Amino acid sequence: MKIIQKNTKNNLLFRDVIENKGKILLLILVFWSVTMNGQLSQDFSILSDKAFQKLYQNSDECISYAQGILVNDQDAEHQIVLQNIISQAFAMKGDYVQSVNTFSQKEDSDQSRKLSYFMQIFSAYNLADQYQNLGLYNQSKKIITDLLSDQKLLKSSDLKLRITTAKLYQLQALNFGINKDYSSALKDLDKSDQYLDHHNEENKIIAMENRIFRSFYWMKQNKMSEYKVLIENIINELNNQESQPFLLGLAYENISQYYFLKQDYKTAIQQLEIGLSLVEDLPFNNLKIKLYESLSRNYFALHDDAKYHQYYKLYNDLKTKTDSSTKEGIRYIVKLVENNQNKSIEFQKQTSLRTLLPLMIFLSLIIIGLLVYFIVEKNKNKDLKKQFDFFERQSRKPSPITIVSKNSSDPEKITTKDPGVSRISKEKEDEILQKLEEFELSDRYLNKNMSLSVLSSQMEVNTKYLSEIINNNKEKNFNGYINKLRINHIAQLLKNDPTFLNYKVSYLAEYAGFSSHSAFTTVFKSVTGMSPNTYIQEISKSKTL
Repeated sequence: MKIIQKNTKNNLLFRDVIENKGKILLLILVFWSVTMNGQLSQDFSILSDKAFQKLYQNSDECISYAQGILVNDQDAEHQIVLQNIISQAFAMKGDYVQSVNTFSQKEDSDQSRKLSYFMQIFSAYNLADQYQNLGLYNQSKKIITDLLSDQKLLKSSDLKLRITTAKLYQLQALNFGINKDYSSALKDLDKSDQYLDHHNEENKIIAMENRIFRSFYWMKQNKMSEYKVLIENIINELNNQESQPFLLGLAYENISQYYFLKQDYKTAIQQLEIGLSLVEDLPFNNLKIKLYESLSRNYFALHDDAKYHQYYKLYNDLKTKTDSSTKEGIRYIVKLVENNQNKSIEFQKQTSLRTLLPLMIFLSLIIIGLLVYFIVEKNKNKDLKKQFDFFERQSRKPSPITIVSKNSSDPEKITTKDPGVSRISKEKEDEILQKLEEFELSDRYLNKNMSLSVLSSQMEVNTKYLSEIINNNKEKNFNGYINKLRINHIAQLLKNDPTFLNYKVSYLAEYAGFSSHSAFTTVFKSVTGMSPNTYIQEISKSKTL
């Protein structure tokens, strides 16, 4: 009996030991898992920060480095961060087709993944960034405005969300700057700074970019003393830091504009040549375009024709190449967005009975990574479709003009009952006229590639509507409207900036976006009643009186 009790006691003791060891082993496994996940996350933060730093040192090296990490990292959030860095590197090279293509790449397995809040926000930011790179500023601005209305985002203490918020405010500042709303741009740069903590290189680089942009907007507001102090401090700091060719080259191009306005062209050229020496052998094509253009302008002011033609050719060749890439990028992203939207609508129908509609729309769009914003609300789907319709119709013969159906509750819904008349609702007409006023306040009409289809895309307006509004309210067709804006712009520059009085008419024609000297002269005379040379002589006389 005692033997049986003893054996029973030993068995119970043995079982307790086994159970305790099992618990200890389980605790060790849990601890190891948490530690390893934390270590992997920490390692990725270091790697991605280094990739972002390389983005401003050498675009090609950045692409190779980030792609190496991407191949071995299957984490969905890590992939979207790396794809954005690679996409930005291609954009800085002026290769917008590859830039759009890189971010659009998604694994099929993403379909089964539940999207984190960070991935939703970051994907929307990436789409806004793509639109900004391609010159579609209104689309970019609309996405960012929607994101920055999210209090959850603005109040988050998560470091990934805070740096994304800082980027959103910076991007919005650039959109305001394009439209010459410098006060709003400066406010958004201040807000961007509030979300930066300088704990890594990415934070530090964005903060430095904000300072460079801030100095530029101060110069545009004629705050020359504040501007000069800030930009010189920036250049001194960058010269004392580890290699920062892109930021330093951008800063030198910035300060050259100050000396150009002061008509100190030799000093401006010195600053530009320093900036060019930093990036000439690097693939920062967009920055090199700015440097080449500024150098040609300064040499022209010094009447150094040889240097002017040398740098103007470099500028024109590289600009033509990137403009072509921009057009291809726009066509590609529009096609991609339309295809994704169709897939998303079908996906929505199939899953509407099983889960919440907004979540599934986001999930469907994230598969490609482009349409997080556009299907947040159902009533925006039609507007998005109309926004891009004209891209598909550019190569087709225009359809018969249509009129508004009297029975339609949608002011933009049209029928084809009377092919001879086109009518637009008063509300839509006022909206388009307001957008035209904003366009006239910018200098985007100086772009040589500006066309009715490009302007329609930027304004998110139907091409036929825009054409009709211009014909009815501007008393000219589109070409006449654009040319008049260009001539008025040049006439004001000749009147207000003595530097332009020394320029050749051929340069003025190029500056204004005309394809030839003769076309510029003809339009100039039709608008002003005199030739460019006669106008310049009259302005010069008035200056000497």
